[in-house]
Amino acid sequence: MGSENGAMENLASSRFVGACVLGGLVLGAAVLAMQLGRAPPMGIRRRKKQPVRVYMDGCFDMMHYGHCNALRQARALGDQLVVGVVSDDEITANKGPPVTPLRERMIMVGAVKWVDEVIPDAPYAITEEFMKKLFTEYNIDYIIHGDDPCLLPDGTDAYALAKRAGRYKQIKRTEGVSSTDIVGRMLLCVRERSSSDSHNHSSLQRQFSHGHNQKVDDGGSGGGTRISHFLPTSRRIVQFSNGKGPGPDARIVYIDGAFDLFHAGHVEILRIARGLGDFLLVGIHTDQTISATRGAHRPIMNLHERSLSVLACRYVDEVIIGAPWEVSKDMITTFNISLVVHGTFAENMDFLKEKSNPYAVPMAMGIYRQIESPLDIRTTTIIKRIVSNHEAYQKRNEQKEASERRYYEGKTHVSGD
Repeated sequence: MGSENGAMENLASSRFVGACVLGGLVLGAAVLAMQLGRAPPMGIRRRKKQPVRVYMDGCFDMMHYGHCNALRQARALGDQLVVGVVSDDEITANKGPPVTPLRERMIMVGAVKWVDEVIPDAPYAITEEFMKKLFTEYNIDYIIHGDDPCLLPDGTDAYALAKRAGRYKQIKRTEGVSSTDIVGRMLLCVRERSSSDSHNHSSLQRQFSHGHNQKVDDGGSGGGTRISHFLPTSRRIVQFSNGKGPGPDARIVYIDGAFDLFHAGHVEILRIARGLGDFLLVGIHTDQTISATRGAHRPIMNLHERSLSVLACRYVDEVIIGAPWEVSKDMITTFNISLVVHGTFAENMDFLKEKSNPYAVPMAMGIYRQIESPLDIRTTTIIKRIVSNHEAYQKRNEQKEASERRYYEGKTHVSGD
């Protein structure tokens, strides 16, 4: 009996030792795994992976959906996008006078939903000193530019230093639009309006969109105005869209308009409108509606061009492409609109005096509000800037058109977004 008890005690002791050894092996493996980085030990913080920061610069004058798409592509190459906005003086020295001053261009760039940080007064060309500042102070990993050449007045590459440093990445140029093209459309608009009334007064933009006047004579100055080559695709709209609808209890704010030549005044009124609710729905009027209400030579940009510019704004949640002129009860119900707003500084304020007030229904429902426009800028403000400095912009466009003509003549397919 005693020997049996001793044997059982020895067996239990052996099992206990075995369990301890096995437990020690498991614990040791766990500790080793933690040390290898699978899971840090309690009380010890593992250094987080640093975000990849990319930099893109530009003039962003007459900012349009092509600029926004470039910023979207640049952001996709990193975790954070820092954007340098070239100073007014640098633009004047290298390209001619800017249409929009630095303050307005800063507002525009800062409102693009893919931009994380903005640097004002960036140099037109990447210098050794500025590149070092980007790498050390701003922790930039890569400098980004489009596949179209960016040459200085002396013919050298503006990004040569970044390329030599091995810190340069390239994105695909967005086809179908450029600031030169848009300025050209406005210059053409001015020439058409000042010519005989016997001319066809159909919307110039519609002529661009449908391929008329494909190479318009500019009265002997030697330049031409390129038509709109923008080809809207469902994929591009999806790329710009937030892809999310409002929550069940969201307060939906609605604002509509032409949003032609999308500018800083538009951005600021959208910012205020978004602050009045949880979800901002923006109605973009059709080309025909704008021509009927604002003149035969408007809009400058077509419906899809205008829609993409608005969609790229961080304050906008969704757009109605081709919104009706009148805000109806059915529309308010369909989109569950809580508040309809309109700015105090807009192209067309005559609706308040007319019988066919497009906001009559929301006014009667008590859900209409007029909000103070922060900036005294309209689309006509931009056009007047072009008109007042017509000769300078004509000369700038002639130089740029020659450069763009060479680009299109030598153009080959480049894969990308």
